[in-house]
Amino acid sequence: MRFLGIIPARYASTRFPGKPLADLAGKPLIVRVYERVEHLFDGLVVATDDKRIFDTVQDYGGKAVMTSPDHQSGTDRCFEAYVNTGERFDVIVNVQGDEPFINPSQISLLKDCFQDETTQIATLVKPFPADAGFDTLFNPNTPKVILNAKRQAVYFSRSIIPYIRGKHHEEWLGSHVFYKHIGIYAYLSNVLKEITALPQSSLEKAESLEQLRWIENGYRIKAGISNEDTIGVDTPEDLERANRLFQAL
Repeated sequence: MRFLGIIPARYASTRFPGKPLADLAGKPLIVRVYERVEHLFDGLVVATDDKRIFDTVQDYGGKAVMTSPDHQSGTDRCFEAYVNTGERFDVIVNVQGDEPFINPSQISLLKDCFQDETTQIATLVKPFPADAGFDTLFNPNTPKVILNAKRQAVYFSRSIIPYIRGKHHEEWLGSHVFYKHIGIYAYLSNVLKEITALPQSSLEKAESLEQLRWIENGYRIKAGISNEDTIGVDTPEDLERANRLFQAL
């Protein structure tokens, strides 16, 4: 199978405008992400709606494509970028443009999901540590996911799922394996085309989780189980921490 990595990158951001071009140890953040994963794919492009980001990636020797500024999600931007490459790939991997420390083993785990011929979409999950504490589990900004016996996602939620009946909530983490969703996706190219044509679903609107639209429409999402945490850059303070981490490498 041929894998195309796409890194969606927007200049506009409520919490951190211009984030893709922010300096991380002497290079723009988007370039750090590009260099981190370039060797893992048969092709790699940055999908952006901003000429400054496009030019920066090109200047550093990377590939970029311009996309519409009107996309509602990274998934929609990925599909347009794939079409604009003019090449044929079997699987499209949506790489987060604000995770410069993504572990290559996570990309490999995601790709391995397609060894199962029934896989249409793949993502990653991570078990919550038993000592994480209930507040960590309760955090609605950390979506949870339930898997079936085939490691396919049954449901994603900002609430705690499943509910452990008959035990105090402080005992839940010690009595069941809860999975945290890691928001990286890969799609069969034909499936990516199909899901971007779907209207928003009721569950997606309720939870504000795009992947529920796919489940609600019958698509199968295979999950790779990772023990690695991702380190994202969402704010200027996160960037300061990322610079310190780079200096320590």
